[in-house]
Amino acid sequence: MVSTIQNTDVKQKDADCAVVVAVTARAVFESGVDDDDDVYGAGVAFPLLQALQRVNERLLEENPAESLLFDVILITTDSQQQQQSSRIISSTRHYGLEVSRFCFSSEEDFIESLLKNKVQLFLSTNRNEAPQASQKGVLSALLDQQVAPSEQLRVMFCGDAVIRSNTGPVPASREASQSFLAQLGEMRRRFSMLNSPLSIVLVTSSGGRESCCCALRTLRSCGVNVDEVYCLAGAPRSPILSVLQSHFLLNDGFSGLEE
Repeated sequence: MVSTIQNTDVKQKDADCAVVVAVTARAVFESGVDDDDDVYGAGVAFPLLQALQRVNERLLEENPAESLLFDVILITTDSQQQQQSSRIISSTRHYGLEVSRFCFSSEEDFIESLLKNKVQLFLSTNRNEAPQASQKGVLSALLDQQVAPSEQLRVMFCGDAVIRSNTGPVPASREASQSFLAQLGEMRRRFSMLNSPLSIVLVTSSGGRESCCCALRTLRSCGVNVDEVYCLAGAPRSPILSVLQSHFLLNDGFSGLEE
């Protein structure tokens, strides 16, 4: 069973142009069993929503009629949080988060909720949910437990996944990835090189300069220009990831983009 509640406090985005991002409510808000407060505490994904909102605000500052915006949905599969749906909504209002819709579903039906709401990017802290969504053609990523800053949205791509061969996603997943990349790239071009609220980072773990250049060419062919590039050439990835502090790392669903 899937139930979706529209947030009447927020102006709804243009469904034909917006980039629909779904985030699990348990990642955005922290809840304690004995917590009787009317408002949830801020979770690891809280800065992410602030960063998405900041991009929207800057886009509208540049062009009040802009329709290429992030459209954020909160997905809730936690039974305890579902029993307190009004608390989730009031918490969103309390923190001033621009969430268009609240979607409540069982763990078995959460994929249906993503497809029903035409989600283009699904973000979760659950190591099982993200792969499940990817297998159904929904571009997904696992949120890092390390909190990234909210002043600038930092999206990181794994170059090794971009150029991976013979393991390409099914056509539906590949098409979804290309569509998301095209919109993200167009959104980035709305801003200048300096003082952009959106930054795109590429990291390649294996291979040398040629592998890095190949990943760059692939992303550019999809309309994405990269702000920062890091070629690790076999060095461990964890140290630099902790320094770069991206909001999420996209490392699945991109192979075979040039086919």
